Amino acid sequence: MAQKGSEPIGSVLVVDIGGTHVKILTTGKREHREFESGPQLTPRLMVAGVKELTRDWKYDVVSIGYPGPVRLNRPVAEPYNLGKGWVGFDFEAAFKRPVKVINDAAMQALGSYRGGTMLFLGFGTGLGTAMVVEGVVIPMEIGHLSYMDETYEDYLGLRGLERLGKKKWREQVAYCVGRLVSVFQLEDVVLGGGNVKKLKTLPEGCRAGDNANAFLGGFRLWESERPRPARRKKASSAIRKKPWLGLNQKTQPI
Repeated sequence: MAQKGSEPIGSVLVVDIGGTHVKILTTGKREHREFESGPQLTPRLMVAGVKELTRDWKYDVVSIGYPGPVRLNRPVAEPYNLGKGWVGFDFEAAFKRPVKVINDAAMQALGSYRGGTMLFLGFGTGLGTAMVVEGVVIPMEIGHLSYMDETYEDYLGLRGLERLGKKKWREQVAYCVGRLVSVFQLEDVVLGGGNVKKLKTLPEGCRAGDNANAFLGGFRLWESERPRPARRKKASSAIRKKPWLGLNQKTQPI
């Protein structure tokens, strides 16, 4: 791998920060390592945990997938499920290496990308969302948009699953995916996160993601070239073939 306009960067350490675990992988390794996170995890404890698990690993740069909004390579809001102190924390000073910080859903989206215009939806505790357009990652916060009487996250995240039950939650997923495909004119839709396995079948035009793609996305952050586009048939053409599971679209605008 090489960073544009510089010498080869060597090995990349990818850190994927989640609400229950922090997972890490470095260039050339096949098996990731992890430790527990949770509401007491501060950035200093995260760095200490990563360093402890990587004593026998060598790496030159670091990619961090952060569970919250990121701007100009820094978190701009504290995470919902972790401890405090993330906003303003100097990750480069802590790791003593160059660091790139990106939203965790955006990192997984980049790792899932195959070309064209792709939307990633991560069904976990909340709703992680990101788009990749011709290789450019666009972090999004669709989950916070108003939907029905609450937000998309309230219906499609864990709270919605527990409140609605699996059957109605699946209907909401299918309906919302269909509307988003129509609005964004998508060519590809990737559904990931821990709760995607609770879908009996995926909506038409969608494919299942893989949590390991977060690591691939972290490696790609340091590549000098964007992923080569491999055009897919537009998802919208498949999704328009039939209505969404009998839901009343007039009463459920996007």
